[in-house]
Amino acid sequence: MQTNIRDLSLKQKLFAYEGPASVPLSFQWGDRQVRGIPEDFEVTVSRRAMGADLTLYDIVATHESGLELKLEYREYADFAVTEWLAELSNRGTRPTEILSKIRMEGLLPLPLEKLYHGNGDLHRHGGYRWQTDSLPQTLSPDMGVSCSGAFPYMRLLGQDLGVNLAIGWTGRWVAELAAAEGGVSISVGQARSHSRLLPGETFRTPRLTLQGYTGPEDRGRNAWRRWYFKYILPREKGQPLKPLCCMHYFKEGGYPEFTGATEAGQTGAIDRYLERGIHPDVLWMDAGWYPCDHSWRLLGDWRPDPERFPNGLGPIGQKCAEKDIRYLLWFEPERAVDGTPFVKEHSQWVLDAPVTGERQSDNRLVNLGDPECLRYVTDLVDGIIKEGGVNVYRQDFNFDPYPRWVHNEAQDRVGALENLHIQGYYRFWDALLERNPGLWIDSCASGGRRNDLETMRRSVPLHYTDVGYGMHPTKQLQHRQMFEWIPYFRAHVWSWDDPVTGEYADHGKVEHPVDEYAFYCALTPAITDMLYHEDSEERFALSRKMQPIWRRAAELMLTCDYYPLTECRESREDFYAMAFYSAERGEGFLNVVSNNQNKERQFVARLTMLEQKETYVLTEAETGRSLTLTGAELHEGFAVEMEPRSGVIWFICRS
Repeated sequence: MQTNIRDLSLKQKLFAYEGPASVPLSFQWGDRQVRGIPEDFEVTVSRRAMGADLTLYDIVATHESGLELKLEYREYADFAVTEWLAELSNRGTRPTEILSKIRMEGLLPLPLEKLYHGNGDLHRHGGYRWQTDSLPQTLSPDMGVSCSGAFPYMRLLGQDLGVNLAIGWTGRWVAELAAAEGGVSISVGQARSHSRLLPGETFRTPRLTLQGYTGPEDRGRNAWRRWYFKYILPREKGQPLKPLCCMHYFKEGGYPEFTGATEAGQTGAIDRYLERGIHPDVLWMDAGWYPCDHSWRLLGDWRPDPERFPNGLGPIGQKCAEKDIRYLLWFEPERAVDGTPFVKEHSQWVLDAPVTGERQSDNRLVNLGDPECLRYVTDLVDGIIKEGGVNVYRQDFNFDPYPRWVHNEAQDRVGALENLHIQGYYRFWDALLERNPGLWIDSCASGGRRNDLETMRRSVPLHYTDVGYGMHPTKQLQHRQMFEWIPYFRAHVWSWDDPVTGEYADHGKVEHPVDEYAFYCALTPAITDMLYHEDSEERFALSRKMQPIWRRAAELMLTCDYYPLTECRESREDFYAMAFYSAERGEGFLNVVSNNQNKERQFVARLTMLEQKETYVLTEAETGRSLTLTGAELHEGFAVEMEPRSGVIWFICRS
């Protein structure tokens, strides 16, 4: 779905920069309502090319009071995309008057009538639901994380056109969208902002990204994916991320997570995988490698457990480097538990609050908005990364920061702790990436609760959810959203359906042995193959057969357009089908899964993305059986015969 002239013609209607008065910034400043840049501000504008197709405008406006407005505007030549971000700074010697309701807002002069939006990841069943509603709509997360209860990616829909909208703010944002004379009004900001700015202090807004497209939703969906892959997806040593198969030695010694992990156990597992013909792309080491007495949630002592890792983590990282395996290591640096060394030694850097309903009442928020705390945490984590030879930094976040921010703020500093913390979070990640060339980041927050676009500029969500790793209809619902909006993610090759009844039990309480079906249900750009180094030869043979099929399909997922062919109802009675296809290269694949209670035996895939006048060769992945059909025939429908609880891939190649 290449961008065309009709798409690009929409760009000037997407808050394009046309001078200081056109800036889509609004806020209350004491008794004064400010919209755009007022005439009593002195304005300078600089413009620089950030590549062949991206232009960055820096717009700086200063007031005699010391209030400075700095706006960053990005405009893309190859996509109908504009982006805005604002910073408000106090360059004076006294606190400012109250600044409140700081928003990026304006009018989209387009005939848009509906809003397509979702509820994000709830850390429980019921998330990843999408709906289309009439305007007006007000959306906001239900916690201090960006993707819980409301998803910061959405689409405004009109007749034969639409606008993709994304919010880059990793705290609690708010979006208000309403029909207005001449189009749709949009207002996006931090949900709570009513604060003075102290001398030398800076607040920032969420980043607002708008992308226009013409035609049906398939064009909007794939215009977004193409822009995302080119400009957002992080790179590894300058190259786009490739498909990755993650492996781990989980529950070593019978202890939870990695609370029993040892140097000998982890390095030995690498040897046994390689000896048996499986080469992991990533060795995954999750929570529990620090002193924690076999309880991974006991956070606040960030050093390798000296009893289990007397030589530190370096030998594991060195082993991975020798075998061309990336070493992934888990952290949760924003949480410290009461009584741990961090809280005892640095109590001034943690925020507490009376909360109910949390799994742990002794959680403390490490305040990254404090410059000294930020510096300490950055140096600490950076040192562990360097000493361990870590290639993938995995950051988790498992509680709600919002009550801690609210409880500790003054009446004239509402929203300040959140704003400064989120800025510190970005600086922390930026520093790790700058200090460790080649490092990349896995974003997690009890799954996918912190995957807004500003976070995704710095990371990928390998662990995009904590819900339903082996529950196939649930995964299908989740994958439908992820492929559309955040198209690099990981799934588990795992099955949680009872081998006898077919019923699903959550968190692996009942497991079906991993088979081909589990691979077809985990068809994503990255996977964790739930293969244990001590598994049977039969199980290893399965991975040796299926991993190459997955990898070939995954490479196409990262370079082709995406076409969902079925609705996802989270039902065991459904087919689940999707196609990926590149019209430029004439290649792709069709994937069909039949869930375990499906009464139908035939699925007809109408591959209308193919060129009718061309001829195609379809090859079944497992058997190698090939068929030659015309695009016109494939438009009419390609019938796939399937039994319940089965899957198939047909690779497609234009002849």
